[in-house]
Amino acid sequence: YSISQIKIADEMLTEEAEDLISNLPVVIRQRILCFVPIELAIKTSLLSKRWRHVWCDIPSLSLKANTLTADSINKTLALYTAPKMKSFHLLISPIKKNIPYIDTWIKFAMSRNVENLSLDVRRPYYEEYKLPDFFYNSSSFKQLNIKFTQKMVMECRYGSSWVSLQKLLLSFCSLSDESMAKILSGCPILEYLRLYHCSRLKVLDLSKSLRLRTLEVNRNLKTRGPRQIVAPHIHCLRLLDSMRSCTLVDVASLTEAKLDICYVPTNKPFFEFTQPGFLQLQVKVLEMLEKLQNAEKLTFGSNFIQILSLAEIRGVYFPMLKVKSLTLDTVISQYVIPGIQRQLQNSPDLEKLVVGGRTSSKAIPHHLDQYLKSQSLKLDQCWRSSKDGFKWNTSCCCCVLSALLLSCADGASDNKATSGNTPSAGGCGGAGCGGGCGD
Repeated sequence: YSISQIKIADEMLTEEAEDLISNLPVVIRQRILCFVPIELAIKTSLLSKRWRHVWCDIPSLSLKANTLTADSINKTLALYTAPKMKSFHLLISPIKKNIPYIDTWIKFAMSRNVENLSLDVRRPYYEEYKLPDFFYNSSSFKQLNIKFTQKMVMECRYGSSWVSLQKLLLSFCSLSDESMAKILSGCPILEYLRLYHCSRLKVLDLSKSLRLRTLEVNRNLKTRGPRQIVAPHIHCLRLLDSMRSCTLVDVASLTEAKLDICYVPTNKPFFEFTQPGFLQLQVKVLEMLEKLQNAEKLTFGSNFIQILSLAEIRGVYFPMLKVKSLTLDTVISQYVIPGIQRQLQNSPDLEKLVVGGRTSSKAIPHHLDQYLKSQSLKLDQCWRSSKDGFKWNTSCCCCVLSALLLSCADGASDNKATSGNTPSAGGCGGAGCGGGCGD
């Protein structure tokens, strides 16, 4: 072959390689454009005639009003031609000139029978935004993810009709018990509900949500959230509670739970850190434990275990558990050992024990010590480094776990427990390990 023929062949191969994506079916190209910012997706219309209208029919749209102007969003939606929308994500920044268009943009997505709708409305705290009444009437919603600021009002005045909704996620929404009840009444097949710092709620009654299986509630001191949870049909509960702990009224079908207490550092002398406050918190935590007696899979966070330790030191009665898999999301310290030991002793059916070394919640040992001092108790006796003849070596997780399992052997001789580091003969080699930890 001549040099010119070789060059022509190379150019043809290059052109073919560059146009591989263009030769893909339109559906695949539309799917690809769903993963890039809408601004770039629109620019592909300049590539060739084959690309001119591809973006107009993509099944998913993500519009960010913090980077796009209201005018550009309106033009984008005017050119959008897909009759049905799989997902629509709308991020609204706190710019006043965007406010009049929010309802229009929501109505547009609903007119295309959107299945997964995500609204992230960021507004100044001094202003309130209410979702329009028409928002609560849609047969196409399958998943809703609504995120507001803490003063965004979600007021369902006339009831909802979300007959296809399976998953509902609400963050920083302000809604009353009445509004929540009206919303739930229109969600007959709801399976998953997450409430993240939702204020004004007092009683979360899920007794009529027959298909609901997973409930996730996240609240802290600053967000009061539900004080009572009635959820007889759920199988899984994830609760990051505040120190103003809520009450589990009915969770009769529960098989799995993950619980912890959110501690918010503050200089103010909150009631929860006083003697009556700690007593009340212990009562609430033990009441929760009572409701978890039939659950087979449990996960407890560091702060939750520390309150259990406090109750154990005070000699409070602990309920027996039927748990088979127990996960303790905590670092090993003197503040969690009493609680862990009591849990092991009261879990005769335990088959698996997992101890994590990290936790997202902030510990509360300082307030625990202050409380014990107020009870005229000596800290070195309460948080002693040895018990029942075993010496705790808190620098080595397996040392502690092995000793705890041995100390619980009489009460739970049939248990088969393992941790992230399975106990066996020898030493783990960890810092401070004397070689007898068994890892």
